[in-house]
Amino acid sequence: MGGKQSHSFSNKELNEVSVSQRRRSAVRDDQPSLSSAAERIRRHATVHFGYSTLSLAMRGLGETPAELWELREVQKLNLSMNCLCSLPPTLSALDNLVILNLWGNNLSSLPPEIGLLKKLRVLFACRNRLSEVPEELGSCTCLEVLSLANNQITGLPGSLAAMHNLTKLNLSHNRISHIPTCVYSMKGLVFLHLACNRLETIADQIQDLVNLKILIVEGNSIHTLPKTLCFLESLELLNVDFNDLQNVPMELYLLSRLGRLACHPLDKGLHIINNPLLKPIQEVLQGGLSALYNYLKPT
Repeated sequence: MGGKQSHSFSNKELNEVSVSQRRRSAVRDDQPSLSSAAERIRRHATVHFGYSTLSLAMRGLGETPAELWELREVQKLNLSMNCLCSLPPTLSALDNLVILNLWGNNLSSLPPEIGLLKKLRVLFACRNRLSEVPEELGSCTCLEVLSLANNQITGLPGSLAAMHNLTKLNLSHNRISHIPTCVYSMKGLVFLHLACNRLETIADQIQDLVNLKILIVEGNSIHTLPKTLCFLESLELLNVDFNDLQNVPMELYLLSRLGRLACHPLDKGLHIINNPLLKPIQEVLQGGLSALYNYLKPT
């Protein structure tokens, strides 16, 4: 959603917006306020696939122009790869936002007012400095894609259990030691990414995610897989590489859609070989996934 460079702000224009802000703050109340800065921003919005789109990506912004929040018609906003440390409460004024990209900033928190963005369907807040997520985010019940990867998050608020439309959740590269309870209520999840956290177990409630097709938990410290995981009949990719698994549940053969042992990170199938698996499982796996399934099936 980055948009073309030709439609983005130039650094000169951003400086002009900043100067305009300072001038406006000095104008007496009895003088008419100018909206030239807001209009200048509006001219750089484009219509992309039917959505009003504005990109301010990669502009070295330490703060957002105040006039930005006047542009209520904007539906896709890209603020990625800047130097933003916070977002103002006036973010909520953009109540038509469908996609918000905050990737690659220095945000330590998200404003509670983000919960007022009722139309929001996609939120990228990865590669920031977030240690928590506001309860109010749970009010964004239209969210379909949520990426909070590469932060310092240890958990999620229970309010996110209301996100029944969420299909993709990326919590990889954080500090999560237990899969947040609210995740098991996100029945629409198709993709769940929890790689490179501090997980040691997966709760039995994982079976509630009946639509899950991709589950990635590589790079944790998981020492056992629950047998309820094997009831996820839609699962096509299960990545448990680089954990502490010594064995697998006998019911694993039920995951018929995995199809094969996989090596490349994006390949569908079962990723498991980089674990301290004990014999005979380790030896059986040399014959591929079908050999493992034949071994596990009851006779």
